[in-house]
Amino acid sequence: MREKNTIFGSGKFYKNVLAIAVPIMLQQLIQSMVSLIDNFMVSGLGDISMSGVNIAGQVLFVFMVLINTICMTGGIFLTQFFGAKDSGGMKQAFMFKLLAGFVALIPYLMVCLIYPREILSFMVMGNTQAALILDEAVPYIRIMSVVGIPMIISMSIASSLRDMGKVKTPLVVTVIATLTNTVFNYLLIYGNFGMPALGVRGAAYATVIARTVEFVIFAFIYFKSKPDFAVHFSREFIIDGKLFREILKKGALMLFCEMTWVLSETLTTAIYNGRGGADVVSGMASSFAIANLFFVAFGGIYSATTVIIGKTLGEGNLEKARREKTWLLSGAIVFGVAMTFVGFVTTLIIPVVFGKLSPSAIAISRSMVILMAFFMPVWVLVNAQQAIARSGGDTKMGAYADAGITIVVMLPMLFLLARYTDIGPVQMYLCVKLLDIVRTLIFHFWLKKERWLNNLACEHQSEPRVQEAL
Repeated sequence: MREKNTIFGSGKFYKNVLAIAVPIMLQQLIQSMVSLIDNFMVSGLGDISMSGVNIAGQVLFVFMVLINTICMTGGIFLTQFFGAKDSGGMKQAFMFKLLAGFVALIPYLMVCLIYPREILSFMVMGNTQAALILDEAVPYIRIMSVVGIPMIISMSIASSLRDMGKVKTPLVVTVIATLTNTVFNYLLIYGNFGMPALGVRGAAYATVIARTVEFVIFAFIYFKSKPDFAVHFSREFIIDGKLFREILKKGALMLFCEMTWVLSETLTTAIYNGRGGADVVSGMASSFAIANLFFVAFGGIYSATTVIIGKTLGEGNLEKARREKTWLLSGAIVFGVAMTFVGFVTTLIIPVVFGKLSPSAIAISRSMVILMAFFMPVWVLVNAQQAIARSGGDTKMGAYADAGITIVVMLPMLFLLARYTDIGPVQMYLCVKLLDIVRTLIFHFWLKKERWLNNLACEHQSEPRVQEAL
């Protein structure tokens, strides 16, 4: 008998969603809180030092988005192979994450080691204190080049565990790594307990130590527990070229979408930074450090949606996937409204955490956090819509609709605002983000076409010889 369609699912369904989402959100909340503590410690060095860390961190942000996109691309297939109980396919998807990640490492190292000042200078074009900010940023980003390899391996293992619904292990590892980061920030930034006072460089060294600890733990888990996606590197492993090409095909559109987004965010940040001095850079940076406390909703909802829809599609239950899609989108809106109120509450801690910044920077930070809180229902819904489309291999929605709006509408509008108006960074941010409401409407009608309703595991069964070799 066909189950009646409803807008909202049962309490049991949402309990299962939260069982996946909450550990992921807790993991990201811990990371955000530690990042906030990091910003608090660096802000004690002044607006210029915090601005330098912020623009250098933008390079790491782009690299992390690139690796995360690669992991999401492989995860589309890994999740469905998991639903189909195909361990050979899971191994292939995991290897894709690793190999593609190492390719992405090349441009990251070039920026960090060969052209750091040239690249970072674009982030502070027009800023009245650009030279001073760059003097702080360049040493920081050179040190951060070391985290590339451990991050790729750690993120590949952690994302694969989450693709299987195993979300608690990455949470525990994150707690350990972030606590390590906090301790060494305290020791190395100001030179506590007899350690050298390294300032901004101390913050970079603390991150390197924490990422190394994270990598060692994940490597131990990988070889000790041998999850279903684990590849035995000591034996012959045959890469499924046909599957890799299909993942690359899907991934190319997703990569185009995500990199268009992250590069547009980087460009907009550079334009915001040019609307004043170090107070603008530090004010905007501190607002995002606060907003990350409620931005945890994005990762939780996206991962939970991907795991639930992907597993159902991999099992071949397409009618059930239709119902779950409606339930997840409805729940996302409600959850987004709740996170709006959480966002309002976080404004109370701005003067506490960033009290050593200039009054102008604090005012910018408060206005930005309030503005971002208002957009939470829209942004949570967008993440759920993207997750549903990608779970079934429909990466065209993001590439055409999302990236299309960014390139054709948002960027020209941003340049016009920057060239012909003198509005501040907060007002400019509002104008740009109003387009996200248009995105949700386009995504709504796109999903109705059900291009996402595909069983990829059935279409790409792994070769028997691959499983035998493993």
